[in-house]
Amino acid sequence: MANQEATSPAIRTPLYNLIAQQTSKFTPFAGWEMPIQFSGLKIEHNAVRNDVGMFDISHMGKFILTGDNLVQSLQTLVPSNLARLRAGKAQYSVLLNPEGGIIDDIIFYYQSESQGLLIVNASTTDKDREWILGNLEGSGVKLADLSRERVLIALQGPKAATILQPLIGEKLSDFGLFNHWESQLFGEKVFIARTGYTGEDGFEIMAPPEIGQQLWTEFLNLGVTPCGLGARDTLRLEAALALYGQDIDDSTSPLEAGLNWLVHLPEKGDFIGRDVLEDQKLNGVNRLLVGLQMSGKHIARHDYPVVFAGEVVGKVTSGTLSPTLNTAIALAYLPTPFASIGQAIEVEIRGSTYPATVVKKPFYKSKK
Repeated sequence: MANQEATSPAIRTPLYNLIAQQTSKFTPFAGWEMPIQFSGLKIEHNAVRNDVGMFDISHMGKFILTGDNLVQSLQTLVPSNLARLRAGKAQYSVLLNPEGGIIDDIIFYYQSESQGLLIVNASTTDKDREWILGNLEGSGVKLADLSRERVLIALQGPKAATILQPLIGEKLSDFGLFNHWESQLFGEKVFIARTGYTGEDGFEIMAPPEIGQQLWTEFLNLGVTPCGLGARDTLRLEAALALYGQDIDDSTSPLEAGLNWLVHLPEKGDFIGRDVLEDQKLNGVNRLLVGLQMSGKHIARHDYPVVFAGEVVGKVTSGTLSPTLNTAIALAYLPTPFASIGQAIEVEIRGSTYPATVVKKPFYKSKK
C-alpha cells in the first residue's frame, strides 16, 4: 500500500506513545506512522507461529453502518451473500467496481438486521467511504467513521485464547473463526472478533483509546510479544493472504485472485460487477494469482518479472524469505496455462533469472 498524503504529517494511532517506549523503528504506511519492528522480525514472526504476539492495527478503517435495509443495500456492492449471516457472524468479501475489479477487501461483521461493522484497509478508507455512500445514496444507510476514534489490537498465535480468556467473562471456546461479540474489558464495552491476518488463531479487539492503551499494557505484562508491520507481512504471505495494492487491486477480479469461495453467484441478485464475474465463471480467466517457491535463496520481490522460455509471462506481486519454511516464497500473476501446480518457471532478479515452481497455496497452514 502506498503512503498517502506524503507531504502531510503522518497520523499516529492512540497507542503511538506507548509503542514509542518499546521501539523507535517506525515507517510511513498509508498516511500513518506505524511500527515496522520491535525485537526483530524473525523473533516476532516466530512468536505468533509458536506462542502469541500482538499488533497495533488501529490504522485500519472502521465503519459502523446502520439502516433498515442495511444488508439488502450492501448486497449490491459485494459478490458474497451477506443475507445468510446472523448476529455474531462475519464475512470476508470485496467491494467491486463495474469492471469486476477489487476496490478493497473487507470484513463485514453482522450485528443486527439494521447494524454492522465494516473493517477496511487503511490505504483505501477514504475511497471506500465515498464509494459506499455514493452507491447507497437514497437507501437510508448511514455510515459513522470511527477510524481515528477506536484502537484495534490483533492478538494472534496458538496461545492467544490462553492470554485473553482470563480478561473477559465469555467462554472463548464457544466462539469459532469469524465469530464476534461485545464484551467488557476494564469496565468498558469492547468489540471482539475471532479473526486475523496471520494464518493463526487469534482475536481482534476494538476499544476506546484509553481501554486500548490499558489492554496493550496488560498484554505486555502478560508476556505477549509486540509485533510490527514487518512480521505482519511475512506471516500473511506464508498464509497466502492477499495484500491490497500489491496482490489485488482495482484491475484484478476475485476469480483471478483465487478468491472464488467468496463469490456466491447462484445465491445472489444483482451487484456491481456481476456480469464480469458471470463471464469469467463461464469462460474462465486469463490469469491467476499463484504461489511460487524459489529453488534457492534468491528472493522474488514485488514487480519482478516472471519468465518462461526467455519471455516475460507474468509478474511477482509479493515475495519474502519465509521464516517458518526457510525458503523463498512469492505470489505472482501468471497466464492460466502456466498456473498449474508443479509448473517450472523463472523469476528475473537484478538482470539474471532463477528457477521457481508453482506450488499449492497457502505455503503454511496452522496445525490447529
